[in-house]
Amino acid sequence: MRVSDQEEDRSVIGRVMAILDAVAAEPGEVGLSELARRTGIKKATVHRLATELVERRMLDRGAYGYRLGFRTFELGHSVQVSRLLRNLALPYMEDLYEISHEIVQLAVLDGTEIVYLEKITGHRSYKAPSGVGERYPAYCSALGKAIIAFSSEAVLDRILAAGLPRRTPRTITDSALYRKELQLVRDSGVAFDREEGHREVSCVAAPVLNPEGLPIVALSITGPSYRMGLPRLATAVREAAVALARVVNAHATLQALPRRHQRRAEELRSLCTDGE
Repeated sequence: MRVSDQEEDRSVIGRVMAILDAVAAEPGEVGLSELARRTGIKKATVHRLATELVERRMLDRGAYGYRLGFRTFELGHSVQVSRLLRNLALPYMEDLYEISHEIVQLAVLDGTEIVYLEKITGHRSYKAPSGVGERYPAYCSALGKAIIAFSSEAVLDRILAAGLPRRTPRTITDSALYRKELQLVRDSGVAFDREEGHREVSCVAAPVLNPEGLPIVALSITGPSYRMGLPRLATAVREAAVALARVVNAHATLQALPRRHQRRAEELRSLCTDGE
């Protein structure tokens, strides 16, 4: 297969990953011509993509060629941070499961959605469709509201700009009412989803805050509405989140998480807006 044929068979993201893999395989710098040879991509295309990767700090340009940039270290570190958060949270999640025997989840806000980092469930728990690594609209979830309520106004503006479409008869779709709901969350330290995302399913969540009062993640208990004693579970979730915050805030790396722009996927995705 000719080089041009190999290139035609790849998406832009495939070419980007081929370049990064080729540079990562070499302890030193890799020159432009060598990158083209190793990846099977035309030299002009390698140069264009590598230039963008340098601009985004995924690659560094040296005297001889290219080497991995500091941004790749930051991305790898983010994976380590997620693992650390999950490990720190698991004992508290297990405690919440023991008192409820319902689904216990840990999530982070990413754009207008929450991403589930960890989940504990049992044989009698409600069979929620959510799974670790999956996403869900933040506005109609207790986890999302717990995080949004303690986030900056810019985060709330982004949520409202995306809209509050009705998912059930109880979904809050009016922005003024939604703001009042978030004020209640700030006052009480807990957020509720009373069948706003799914019929007959309720949830209570609390944020894990850094020393500046910004949310890092949120903890929740979810189950069938008829089984959920929300006031009792709210106290337990809030206490667990406060206790977890003490542990998390002992790690300086985790304290800074809420201030970082959540653009990990976008940095690579934006490279794919133009094809060759």
